[in-house]
Order: sequence, then structure tokens, then C-alpha cells
Amino acid sequence: MPDLQPTCALGAPKPKTARFGVLTVTENANLALASVALRRDAGAPDLPLPGPGEWIEAEDIAVFWIGPDQWMVEGHGRAADDFAHAIAHRALGCSVTEQTDGFAAFEITSDAGAEPIRALLEKLVNVEAHCFTAGQATRTGFHHMSVFVIRRADDRLAVLGMRSAAGTIWHALTETAGRLEVTA
Repeated sequence: MPDLQPTCALGAPKPKTARFGVLTVTENANLALASVALRRDAGAPDLPLPGPGEWIEAEDIAVFWIGPDQWMVEGHGRAADDFAHAIAHRALGCSVTEQTDGFAAFEITSDAGAEPIRALLEKLVNVEAHCFTAGQATRTGFHHMSVFVIRRADDRLAVLGMRSAAGTIWHALTETAGRLEVTA
């Protein structure tokens, strides 16, 4: 039996990180994802259920709305766990689907507060950057792809896209951040 080693979405054994002035772009290989959909006549899951355009961080998870009666649940640092199984115990009667390996996640942080994140948003996606504040999430177009964009905090942004497009997403993020030349 060969000695198989896991690789990150970008193909390396360790997540990539790149710094551009005050902005840092990092591949988040430890993010677990599970989708939850309510079924007819099912009770409400034991999860925070944000409304359209919202993202909520709770004790051990974060959740964002992805459609009517549908949410994506994030487990930070839990990509190696059976995350969907754990969520299924909190969402009895709901449809819970493992999504971790289907997505690549990228975290963008700013050492200079909200302005560099807003400037990056303006160049990357079709959202009103000045209105897209902490605690919001949306699905939007990104270089002819569809991605989820989450404003985790004023100085933090996440982009989640299909794992098969990880290289393209990384290229677009790093090229755009590099062109901004935002400094403190």
C-alpha cells in the first residue's frame, strides 16, 4: 500500500500564504464545511440560522445562509473530522451533506483595518463594498465562477469556491491584492 499524503487544494502539502503590503492571503486547509437543508415537517436544527446575506459565528461553528431553508456550516480547524456527522446530530430530520473536500477556502486579512479589505472587494466581486460589513455573506460571480464571500470582521474576508478552481481563485486574489499596493 502506498504511503498517501494529503494535499491542500493548491496541491502543496502545506497551505499557501502570500503577503502584499498590509494584506495577507492564506489558503485555509483546515476549514470543514457541511450544508444543511430543512426538510418538510422537520424541526429546527440546534444551530444558529442566519437570514439572507448573514453570517453568524457561534461557539464552535459559523453559519451562513445559502438559500431558502439552506445554510452552510463552517467548522474552523475541523477539516480532518467527520464534520457533517457531528452537524447531523445537531440537525435531526434535516438533510446534511459533507462539503469540505468540494471547496477551497481563502482568508484575507488586513493589518490596517477595514479600508484595504473594502478596496480589495471593490476590485474582486460585484458587491457594494461600503455596505458589505462584518457578519455578511453572499454568493457572487468571481472571474466567471461562483464563490461565497464572507466578511468575517472589518479586517477579515473569506472567499470560498470550488476546489477544482482553487488555482484560478488563488491567482485572481493574489494578482488583485498585489496590484492594490495598499500600505499602512
